[in-house]
Amino acid sequence: MPGQRADARRNYTLLLTVAEQAIAEQGADASMEQIARTAGVGSGTVRRHFPTRHALLAAVFRKQTDALADRARELADRPDSRAALLEWLGEVLTFAATTRGLAEALNRDHAAGSGEAHEHCATARLTEAGQPLVQRAAAALTPGVTIGDLLGLLTGIALATEHHPDPAAEAKRLLALTIAGVSPE
Repeated sequence: MPGQRADARRNYTLLLTVAEQAIAEQGADASMEQIARTAGVGSGTVRRHFPTRHALLAAVFRKQTDALADRARELADRPDSRAALLEWLGEVLTFAATTRGLAEALNRDHAAGSGEAHEHCATARLTEAGQPLVQRAAAALTPGVTIGDLLGLLTGIALATEHHPDPAAEAKRLLALTIAGVSPE
């Protein structure tokens, strides 16, 4: 945003705030046109800042995924690498299960075409952050398990529990079952 005019920076901030609310209420398919109307700008303004829905979703979840990336770095030096990985995966899953639209955004990240790749997309950011944890815990994991596998499982769990009365609790239960399969003690 540096180098943008003041009104463009204000529009970006306003659009992001409105988009966060819309996605929290309606999920990843929130109408970009409605976001523009609510923000009081034209749809062209939305498209200038967020050329694709993928870019909008990436921007909405950037702050949270950055926090999870920071958390992975904090956990990377823990002596028990398996426990550090599992703690981080639990935090990622809690976030994905309780943040409407995130699981769908992660699912879309997996399916995004090369033209939609975005350096701050949630999956890329979480993959980069979690890779060192998986590498350190490799001896405690089923051979061949990758960070991509684990994030895919978390996404699936979050999608499966999205409409559960207590998505976070159900997601934790399903994660425990998953962990028993990929990292038996």
